[in-house]
Amino acid sequence: MGSFSIWHWLIVLLVVVLIFGTKKLRNIGSDLGGAVKGFKEGMKTDEDSPRQLREGEQAADGEAKSKTRNHV
Repeated sequence: MGSFSIWHWLIVLLVVVLIFGTKKLRNIGSDLGGAVKGFKEGMKTDEDSPRQLREGEQAADGEAKSKTRNHV
């Protein structure tokens, strides 16, 4: 009695479709899929270029130090 049967899930699905409509559910699905795809691509590029990130941080530190020396 604690778990739901397939009939419970079908009724819940029918109610959700009646409330939101198929077009809105399709848009939500495509938006969610695009977000997941973008997240995966972002994670892949971060893993591929840690050296570029470190070099960029060092350049930023050097610029900050030179600006500080000029203003003192």
